[in-house]
Amino acid sequence: MSKDKKPDQIVFNEDSQRYDAALKPYATSVGAPSIIVTDNSTWKNRNIHKANKQIKAKYIELKAEYEKMMKELEYNTLVYNSRYTFEPIVGETYHLYRDKNQKPFLSIIIPSQCNFDFIGSFVINSEFVWKKVEDSEDLTTTL
Repeated sequence: MSKDKKPDQIVFNEDSQRYDAALKPYATSVGAPSIIVTDNSTWKNRNIHKANKQIKAKYIELKAEYEKMMKELEYNTLVYNSRYTFEPIVGETYHLYRDKNQKPFLSIIIPSQCNFDFIGSFVINSEFVWKKVEDSEDLTTTL
């Protein structure tokens, strides 16, 4: 055996000129413990199922929020496109009706004091967005 050649059981790195058996990601001798790949498919399947359920729940939550925002946009557009000849005051409740030509108009008169075709009651907030008052009739049943 030549002076440069190391025995097979010796792990010597020719590039770095160092013994680096401890740095190898695999066993370097017969006496080293065997590497056993663990079966983690059960863990993966369980956690994939959990993650998918969580993502689906978040999707349903976001979808409901989106539908709520679209409903608010619909109400806001309806009220802003209605006819009114006064400047609404923030925080006050106004009532939306249809005239005989089926055109929406905004009024301060409450539904019990008139015979107009009532659509709903609305409040304008500090951001000048019209919000439907929850106890008024749903717009979808009147459209």
